[in-house]
Amino acid sequence: MKILKRLFLILIVVILFNPDAFANEKKEQAVEKADLEKQISYALGYDIVDKLKANFELDLKFFIMGASDRHSNQLKLTEDKLKELLVAFQQQARQRQIEQIKKDSEANRAKGIKFLEENMQKDGVVTLASGLQYKALLQGQGPFPKASDTVECHYKGTLIDGTVFDSSYQRGTPATFQVGGVIKGWIEALQMMKVGSKWQLFVPPDLAYGDRGAGRFIQPGSTLIFEVELLSIVE
Repeated sequence: MKILKRLFLILIVVILFNPDAFANEKKEQAVEKADLEKQISYALGYDIVDKLKANFELDLKFFIMGASDRHSNQLKLTEDKLKELLVAFQQQARQRQIEQIKKDSEANRAKGIKFLEENMQKDGVVTLASGLQYKALLQGQGPFPKASDTVECHYKGTLIDGTVFDSSYQRGTPATFQVGGVIKGWIEALQMMKVGSKWQLFVPPDLAYGDRGAGRFIQPGSTLIFEVELLSIVE
């Protein structure tokens, strides 16, 4: 529905739209000297078309025609036909999104496999049957947590290219969570760590966020690296 909402936003922007601006030979100067509302209208128009171009081969002539007709309430198509076209557009955009996610995931998985194959040869790296890899940086002397336990941890998460996507160290506050409520790679590793331990985890996508990805930085199919410090089991 986000696509439809964006299209409705386009129609709102058109209310502020001035077709005569396209006839001006000095368009840049016209925009620079326009009042704030016109400049915002220009910025919105630019941004919306930029986003639409990423998913659709936009015909600017017909786009402007449709916007102008909507503003003057002189539609060349019936309301039912418009709805049909918007639904078709939404379906096409969704299909393109699915195909792009699949493409990105396959590429990221290939990079991850290569990384893990090379990483498993390094000193101190242990590879488990699940595909999870870890390296013990410090072995604690406390108890092992269970999946039902709540623990307190410091951690840093990075992509295989070194990009940091999350860090409790940067926030200055450790994270508290139930062991069984996190990604599979963490659930497995935490139950093998004694309190006081600090491990580096190398987590393949199927033990992390899979093909869906997460947040701004974690793309579909990403292999992740975590530095995890198990501080305590919360009573």
